[in-house]
Amino acid sequence: MGPTSSSRRHALTAGALAATAALVAAGVQVSTASAVPGRDTAIAKARANVARNAELFGFGAGQDLLVKDVLIDPDGTQHVRFDRTYQGLPVIGGDLVVHQDARGRLKDSTRAKGHSPAVRSTVPSVPAQATAAKALAAAPGISSAASQPRLVVWAADGTARLAWQTTVSGLGKQGQPSGRVVVTDAVTGAEIEQFDAEHEASGTGRSEYTGTVTIDTTLQSNGLYALIDPTRGTITKDARNVSASSLNANSGTLYTDADNIWGDGRKFSTDRATAAVDAHANTAWTYDYYKNTFGRNGIKNDGKGATVFVHVGTKWDNAQWSDSCFCMMTGDGDGTTDPEQVDLDTMGHEMTHGVTSATANLRYSGESGGLNESTSDIFGTMVEWYANNGIDTPDYLFSDQSTPPWLRRFDKPSLDGRSADCWSRKVGQLDVHNSSGVGNHWFFLASEGSGSRTINGITYNSPTCNGSTVTGIGNQKVAKIWYRALTVYMTSTTDYKGARTASLNAAKDLYGSGSAEYNAVAAAWSAVSVA
Repeated sequence: MGPTSSSRRHALTAGALAATAALVAAGVQVSTASAVPGRDTAIAKARANVARNAELFGFGAGQDLLVKDVLIDPDGTQHVRFDRTYQGLPVIGGDLVVHQDARGRLKDSTRAKGHSPAVRSTVPSVPAQATAAKALAAAPGISSAASQPRLVVWAADGTARLAWQTTVSGLGKQGQPSGRVVVTDAVTGAEIEQFDAEHEASGTGRSEYTGTVTIDTTLQSNGLYALIDPTRGTITKDARNVSASSLNANSGTLYTDADNIWGDGRKFSTDRATAAVDAHANTAWTYDYYKNTFGRNGIKNDGKGATVFVHVGTKWDNAQWSDSCFCMMTGDGDGTTDPEQVDLDTMGHEMTHGVTSATANLRYSGESGGLNESTSDIFGTMVEWYANNGIDTPDYLFSDQSTPPWLRRFDKPSLDGRSADCWSRKVGQLDVHNSSGVGNHWFFLASEGSGSRTINGITYNSPTCNGSTVTGIGNQKVAKIWYRALTVYMTSTTDYKGARTASLNAAKDLYGSGSAEYNAVAAAWSAVSVA
């Protein structure tokens, strides 16, 4: 277990520096199963299209394309997503999507802001040790911290620069994993930007369980049942209150039971399997929502299930998704008023961070960060609507069960006193959990419309920023449009204006230009001041 005291012991690990000194660029894992018919041909055609249209894509000497995802529509239209490298270094903000017809002919493209990644030199003037130490100093609230720099071409703002992208990881105040990414110019040493490395959903409320549910388990050769989902591959474990930063997929204790009857259905239960029941069931609902609604086979679309840990840390009142571990982690709450945060929309929210990372990879900063959080709120809420549980009734109040009366709401996000209802030039300066309000408000208006209405016993009153009246088309259609926008058209640097374009392209693909659905999406964006 890592230290959980309040002492701030910052350690620059020699191994991390040695690894980064070698300047080995990390590979990108392909998220689409290799068995997709026509996939290899689509990739080959896409590479050829980029090469033939080098000026359009900003593609030139020293660059390489790394396949990240491939989507093939029913009519054969292909969407091939690439990350880019320059002289072997990852290009941050250089990702692109090639859109081509069934015969592989270029139709369109979507490109992040880093059009040309060429830099004068890939030899840093500032050594790794110096930038690592500077990053440690920029994260004083993280204890037991280690600093891991990697050399990249930073083009997220449209200007290609050789840079050190340094991740400081360690422990927060309650033993939870905490991290900060600090980006510095590798030639001048000037800081370019910094942002949180972790995607979290904080909660301080009482978690509401979903009653008696059916969960999928595995009978082992020793005669014991285990919380291993044989259909989805999910494994649910007891972290035994080990700090999250100390966990990997092989950590923890697998839940087993002799009679396949789990938990006691009580809040703050002394039966450690009770929280595991909620985590296991809600992970399954999230998996099924994505598969049955969008045909997505797992978080990374590779058919693999995640590891889910309950009882993480000591009085850790939070839930978190970790890409590096491919794990969902939940704490025990504060032990007096806040139970473990394993309610439906929270679990769906956190696991959606994994989906976003495997597709558009929206940067966790500025307007892109707000869209990242909004995407998790939207699909976490849709998991709740999909499950349609009698106890956790579907609504547009995010995390209302674990943070009563709610943590965020969709009809008028500003009711929390922090979130934005409407877009403005200042939205990108807000915390990403608050700038997400613009996307959440858009989703509600497009789904349900403006004005006052009661849904499942809850009264909502959603205003518009331009005084218009919006008629909704239902959340299932809007979620379908948003998913296609995320997986086909958005890139790591998409902002709200780009999200409008992406969702209109998606609506056109699904329902046709000028359709009621297309017009509703456009009207809802205008209603939140995104033109």
